[in-house]
Amino acid sequence: MTSVLPVPASTVPDRTPTRRRYVMCPPTHFAVEYAINPWMTVGTPVDLDLAFVQWDTLRRTYLELGHEVTVVEPVPGLPDMVYAANGATIVGGTVYGARFRYGERVPEAPAYRDALAAAGLTRFAEPSFVNEGEGDLLVAGDVVLAGSGFRTDPRAHAEAARVLHRPVIGLELVDPRFYHLDTAVTVLSGTEIAYLPEAFAPRSRGVLAGRYPTAVIASAADAAVLGLNAVSDGRHVVLPRGAAGLAAQYAERGYEPIGVDLSELLKGGGGPKCCTLEVRT
Repeated sequence: MTSVLPVPASTVPDRTPTRRRYVMCPPTHFAVEYAINPWMTVGTPVDLDLAFVQWDTLRRTYLELGHEVTVVEPVPGLPDMVYAANGATIVGGTVYGARFRYGERVPEAPAYRDALAAAGLTRFAEPSFVNEGEGDLLVAGDVVLAGSGFRTDPRAHAEAARVLHRPVIGLELVDPRFYHLDTAVTVLSGTEIAYLPEAFAPRSRGVLAGRYPTAVIASAADAAVLGLNAVSDGRHVVLPRGAAGLAAQYAERGYEPIGVDLSELLKGGGGPKCCTLEVRT
């Protein structure tokens, strides 16, 4: 059991949000037609109307916070395209394209390449190795935290460093429930993260503890509702509504947690971050 020491009020920093640009894709064709992670059970019924309402609430939340949202057209036959974060990693206007591990999702890569090009992001780097976009490549200030173990090929880490011109810190995931890095880590600011230590191999735990000694440590209960699959603008943290413990810890540190309900999209193993691709120009 993890114990968290309260942060003295006098040391709570004044958090400043920065305006972000996000790409999202509506769940028009969302369904659980195959199982490629432990959250998915083939044939699970999906309420598409509710899925859209929940997704649109997330979109409107970003707009109300002052962020820009570009909506891309969903492609029939690609039920997981709603998880826009997997479509690419974008830094300095360069799009490092995705290359999916499972055949069911392979066509999403060119779909996102074309959609991003139509949105004006034409500086595209075709990947040589499997990487699933921001699912496993999280920009944290001047570095990229890069996951492997279930989806992204570790060789993609060096490729990402070369293409994105950022140092890459490799992290090995070991729990299949947390198959992407964005299910086990939330980037809160350029210097602060939240994470679940149990999701990582011992060496990677040591790397995270050494680099982020004051990180927010998630409970197993909060991680189990994909509470770490969240989006921060430096002040506001949009996270699954059920992650009450994380929300309390964020508030203690001066962040403003905003809970959203994405229960329908959780059936495919996704939360707020999965549905949100950030454009960094």
